[in-house]
Amino acid sequence: MTRIGDGNLLMAQAHVAHDCQLGSEIIMANAATLAGHVEIADRASIGAYSGVHQFCRVGLEAFIGGYSVVVKDALPFAIIQGNHAKCYGMNRLGMKRRGYSKATTEKLNHAFHLLLSSKLNTSQAVERIREEISDSNEVNILVEFIETSKRGVVK
Repeated sequence: MTRIGDGNLLMAQAHVAHDCQLGSEIIMANAATLAGHVEIADRASIGAYSGVHQFCRVGLEAFIGGYSVVVKDALPFAIIQGNHAKCYGMNRLGMKRRGYSKATTEKLNHAFHLLLSSKLNTSQAVERIREEISDSNEVNILVEFIETSKRGVVK
């Protein structure tokens, strides 16, 4: 069963395939395409002419740039773009627009630094994040998303 939450904007020719689960306040720009069994968390944005591979997840407040091809799980609070998509860090502008505190954005920024810019593999980065940043709900969402990924995450 496909389920679509409240307050979403699906622009012209957006496609939601079978068995997808969409949260609320999602934006899918023109011709954005979801294959079957895709999960999109609240307030994510999928750019025009982007495709999300079957069984992938797009995390809370993730931003996927136009013309992207997403074949792994897209991290929450991240900017994801390209063919094949890569993560370009935290979606700072989106977080600012939604009123996240400076402390929260600093903690998430540090977590993204450990994930993307350090010489740690994903497991090592998650361990360091748990050690260094344990008091942030948003960081905990990011870590849980990574730990529950079945396809791997876009880095």
